[in-house]
Amino acid sequence: MKYTLNEAIVVDRPIEDCFAYLKDFSTIEQWDPGVYRSRKLTPGSPKVGTEYEILLKLPANKQAAMHYRQIAIEQPRQLILEGVGDNFSALDTITLTALNKNRTSIDYRAELDLAWLQPSTLWIFKPLLKRIGTKAVNGLQVALSNPDAPASRRLKNDICDKLVVPAALGFGKRGYLSQPRKSHSNRMDGKVVAITGPTAGLGLDAACELSRLGATLILIGRDGEKLQQAATDIQNFSGCETNSLHIVEADLSSLHATSAAAKAILQTQPRIDVLINNAGALFATREETAEGFEQALAVNFLAPVLLSKLLDGHFTDASRVINVVSGGLYFQGVNLDDLQFRNEAYDGSKAYARAKRALLYMSQESTGKTSYYTMHPGWAATPGVAKSLPAFNKKLKHFMRDGRMGADTMIWLATAPELSRSDQAELWFDRQPHTCDVLPGTKSSAAEIQQLRNWTFATLSRFE
Repeated sequence: MKYTLNEAIVVDRPIEDCFAYLKDFSTIEQWDPGVYRSRKLTPGSPKVGTEYEILLKLPANKQAAMHYRQIAIEQPRQLILEGVGDNFSALDTITLTALNKNRTSIDYRAELDLAWLQPSTLWIFKPLLKRIGTKAVNGLQVALSNPDAPASRRLKNDICDKLVVPAALGFGKRGYLSQPRKSHSNRMDGKVVAITGPTAGLGLDAACELSRLGATLILIGRDGEKLQQAATDIQNFSGCETNSLHIVEADLSSLHATSAAAKAILQTQPRIDVLINNAGALFATREETAEGFEQALAVNFLAPVLLSKLLDGHFTDASRVINVVSGGLYFQGVNLDDLQFRNEAYDGSKAYARAKRALLYMSQESTGKTSYYTMHPGWAATPGVAKSLPAFNKKLKHFMRDGRMGADTMIWLATAPELSRSDQAELWFDRQPHTCDVLPGTKSSAAEIQQLRNWTFATLSRFE
């Protein structure tokens, strides 16, 4: 049985931006609520012959796979793809028309061949098929539109955060999937993004998406071979040019190495538009770095603060620093009397959470022209989590997010035009602002935060 869906929308975006977003059909998972996951199978920039794997959502949490192939590209006016699944196929045609410089009409036509559908039952399924098509184009309209301002603090979120368990239930993939917006359609052409920890997990997924949006990336990590592999993965994902990827080797447990990395970046880049302090590590036992710092404090707190401070001269009024923390900070306060766990029995999870809370405070207390934002990714199944928390990872692996889901808010903070400096004091999760304190005794006073700042800047002064 053949059936044709045909829907049209108008968006306030230049036709070139709309085409750039739609050209890579794997973005469909960001705007079509009927798609759970999409993946470009052919490395490099999309072209005629590029293939995709699409997982459609079915009732009862089931999924159906489709294999799509790009059969025509007429930039910036038309895209045609054909898809094949079990007992059904589709020919999708997306036609774009520039109404004026900043307004575009998009016509979406899907010619479906549904082998399972009998003509006599079409009247039953026709409303459902129509609704599926309408939801898809409405999702595309949302994806290509920007709100005037980000979400504001919600009483519901505050209550859930205070109760802890309801909030934690949203840390998994269900929380991400319930978001009304999942798109990344704001171009980053001409912008320079530096990101730490880009070789796997959240950092690699964020780097891939930012590259697809046109950003020039500075990849900062300790393993040169892994950095080279990450650059290859990013190119395969986005199709970017080699000269848009720059590698800086630095072991962020060493503040001397962090300082050297910052100076190398300053020498090669005219400015930094976004710095993402994503690298983090949780250690099972207490060890000190060669410079005398507890290693969790060095990697998760001192290094990102130092890197941000040293790059400050290359930030512009529009630059953003994004510090990635952890939901674990809700359960820990900063112990100013024992920042380095010299007196208390060492607990890797506590050390990690305390360092991340300290980073949160430094973000909120930042001054100057640059906007600082702090986010946590929820519970994401990354190589780092699997290594550091194997029991947790094994027990919740079906509940946890994948890297792309965990990196979503990070990418949004880097690209969203609706953000302003007034938003930077929040803790962001799933693109919404949340409270930073839920348990008694975890919140530091203004005097304690100032004491933390004084100690941090005095400590870091010898590495500048």
